[in-house]
Amino acid sequence: MVSDAYDAGLTVRRQVLGSEYVDNSIINADDFTKKLQDFVTEHAWGTVWQDDTIDKKTRSMINVALLAGLPRHEELRLHLRGALNNGVSKDEIASILLHIGVYAGAPCAVSGFKIAQEVFSEYDGGDK
Repeated sequence: MVSDAYDAGLTVRRQVLGSEYVDNSIINADDFTKKLQDFVTEHAWGTVWQDDTIDKKTRSMINVALLAGLPRHEELRLHLRGALNNGVSKDEIASILLHIGVYAGAPCAVSGFKIAQEVFSEYDGGDK
């Protein structure tokens, strides 16, 4: 049974990450990974991202900082695209990555800049 939170989460997930990515994630889920897709859609996107205390742009900035600092490169790549979709500028992303360089370490910043540069190239090339 699909909940209201799931439906709301699916909408915002598509807005941030793009319908093609989200639809592919759901379509390509098997019986095992469908549980994760449902969980993330309902709880992360349908509950946390629905809280309007923090706007989507700020949430994206937080995600970039956390994912670069951890480092979680595949998720960082995805959320850099989401950050651009949510109005985060390249200059803001550079500042975030420099900030995590101080607090999480230079290697995290170096990796973050490299990944961001790749994402910017793809994003600017019309592969949105």
